[in-house]
Amino acid sequence: MDDTRIKNILAGVLEGGGKLTVLTGAGISAESGIPTFRGPEGYWTVGSKVYQPQQMATREMFKRHPEHVWQWYLYRLGVCQGAEPNSGHAALAEMESLLGSRFALITQNVDNLHLRAGNSSQRTFQIHGNIFFVRCFAECRQAISPLPKGITGKGRDEKITAAEKELLRCPLCGNWLRPHVLWFDETYNEHYYRAAGALNVARETSLLLVVGTSGATNLPLQVAAQVYAASGIIIDINLEPNPFSRLAEQSALGGFIQQPAAATLPRIRDILKSLLKT
Repeated sequence: MDDTRIKNILAGVLEGGGKLTVLTGAGISAESGIPTFRGPEGYWTVGSKVYQPQQMATREMFKRHPEHVWQWYLYRLGVCQGAEPNSGHAALAEMESLLGSRFALITQNVDNLHLRAGNSSQRTFQIHGNIFFVRCFAECRQAISPLPKGITGKGRDEKITAAEKELLRCPLCGNWLRPHVLWFDETYNEHYYRAAGALNVARETSLLLVVGTSGATNLPLQVAAQVYAASGIIIDINLEPNPFSRLAEQSALGGFIQQPAAATLPRIRDILKSLLKT
């Protein structure tokens, strides 16, 4: 998809007063050095047994082995803390500043890089949560809070200290705090993950940019389906063909850009800026 085609699509959206929504997945964060969730670095040993990410990231595993699950998440937290937003993240933050209420970002990523790059929490729908936040596992209240002071990322083999175990307890009921992330044996909801809000945004979307996601989870697929059903335009930016790229190629004017997000999103931002200046 060349710049002229992209410019024509963006010009049509702007002239029609339409809204731009961006749906991001692990691909954009991989370009910042954060390995994809299902990669080999996700595997974890508890005792003599090796668990896959889909087993570690569950409510059931947390019930049985909360310390091991926390150790795994603090290792992942350390990886996220060591990463920096890339040019793709920066381009999306600038797009929001250019479009204001006509922009929305729906992300599957829990690494906080979009907010660190400058996207607002108001217009960023973190549908899988944020690893830098916690809530009570027993749900004595439904508040979402930042990680307690004193809790930081760890190396792969670092154990949780006794002091850290105390910090990871709910100050109200004494039960474990849990990472504020959507686990594999849980379902989307509005309170924690803004699921209904994300679908409402999709229904009002004129142009959907899908960036670095393979369509392995349900809600992102629903978002794209809503845009498609409303005759919105879909552009998929990804390194490999996927369900979104096939839908994009079927959508009116849409298409598949098989390039890295860090190279493509700044290009789209620059075209948007040039249109807004005219």
